[in-house]
Amino acid sequence: MIDFPKKKFYITTAIDYVNAAPHIGHLYEKICADVIARFHRLKGEDVFFLTGTDENAQKNEKAAKEAGIAVKDFVEKNAKKFKEMDEVFNVSYDDFIRTTEKRHVIVSQLIFKKLFDNGDIYKGHYEGFYCYGCEEFKTEKDLVNGKCPEHDKRPELLKEESYFFRLSKYQKEILKLLEGGFVVPDERRNEIIARIKEDNLKDLSVSRQNIKWGIDTPIDSKHKIYVWLDALVNYISALDYPNGKKYKKYWPADIHLIGKGINWFHSVIWPAVLLSAKIHLPKMILVHGYVNVEGGKMSKSIGNVVNPFDLAKKYQIDAVRYFLLREIPTVQDGDFSEKILIERTNNELVANMGNFIHRTLTFLWNNFDGTVPKVCKKDSLDKEFENHIRTIAETVGKYMEENQLDKGLKTISDFSTFCNQYFQKKEPWKTKDCNCLYYSVNAVRSLAILLEPFIPESSEKLWKQLNLDGDVHKQKWSSASKLLIKAGHKISKPEVLFKKIV
Repeated sequence: MIDFPKKKFYITTAIDYVNAAPHIGHLYEKICADVIARFHRLKGEDVFFLTGTDENAQKNEKAAKEAGIAVKDFVEKNAKKFKEMDEVFNVSYDDFIRTTEKRHVIVSQLIFKKLFDNGDIYKGHYEGFYCYGCEEFKTEKDLVNGKCPEHDKRPELLKEESYFFRLSKYQKEILKLLEGGFVVPDERRNEIIARIKEDNLKDLSVSRQNIKWGIDTPIDSKHKIYVWLDALVNYISALDYPNGKKYKKYWPADIHLIGKGINWFHSVIWPAVLLSAKIHLPKMILVHGYVNVEGGKMSKSIGNVVNPFDLAKKYQIDAVRYFLLREIPTVQDGDFSEKILIERTNNELVANMGNFIHRTLTFLWNNFDGTVPKVCKKDSLDKEFENHIRTIAETVGKYMEENQLDKGLKTISDFSTFCNQYFQKKEPWKTKDCNCLYYSVNAVRSLAILLEPFIPESSEKLWKQLNLDGDVHKQKWSSASKLLIKAGHKISKPEVLFKKIV
């Protein structure tokens, strides 16, 4: 038998500035990427999932000075918080890249030198308004009432010697790439196309003088590499570009998952850099929206920043994951509300999914000694329910393939509702209906697999209650539509999965 290699799947998140501790928006992106990575693992693919921190930004240096802490210590402290957040919320990354690491510094300098050697970097002078929040020069058109709309602050006027990257040279190729569907969703792609066609691409300042924090350019020690050119390189430096086994195996990226605020850098600057360096382009830029709070953007000044660690102390980790993935449309803005988090937990996790799972397993435990009974003659309800089980993996999978995570999770929730209705109609407490228990316990197994990408801790607990071999995260996605729990199988003693929030 020929052992064919697994299909590879490489997904990355944005790397986060460490000028402050992580907030709910950072968590949302990491969880979305985690769901996608876990789904592709269940499909049997060889997945590499990268996340990390952007540590060379001037905003990090500024924040450290304001805090009265050495930049290195400040960056180290906050980078640990981002890594801890990922671990607390079960984000299954394969590598966590920090841009202060030697492996990254080497590749950043290598790429800069490549662009220079290719004739795409030249020295000049720049004068313009610089937003430290965006780490980007702004034009008058970019500003609203003289302020950066993203950070609501007036940019500073900078005039300095700089090295420039010939971004304008790649305009035709970038437009062709975008028009071919490189960026998802259409709304975000069309924004970038319109911006290019309106103003045309201008050459990009890619070095900074008179700063101490950052990576030296390999051609002039008086200049540091512009943070965005440095940061974007993380997607290949983590793979040990250019000769590393991981680079040869996983590049190009299948998905760069990012927030809409940094779409320009990923959909224009990054592909232009790769074209200049003669490196294969990523397959997709998947742009998600923002997590707002009661309709407004999170802001330190307003005091509405949501701390993920505070949520972890108050609620089950999977309740937070479930709420974010269920409530917020994957490629649109969404709203965070503790009230709705509680409602979704109590109504959907507890009263819907938890109810079906617990009533099935406890009834089997109490009335059949935990042993799955044989199937008797099927009635119309059994046949309809079996058909639902046999098609559910494909139905949910279609949404997952399109990265519509919220719709995939809603479909799972709807399936659980149907399961509850089946159980209720069959009334096994009156009839001791063997078919009801046989199909219901197999539906519980289906839910364990379908929910694994979304709420992995609960999924693993459920798998153990079913007393099944192996780990749920090593199962095949398609097997969620198979009735693989046979008559005679004995489950473990059931326990409540989801706790009602009072």
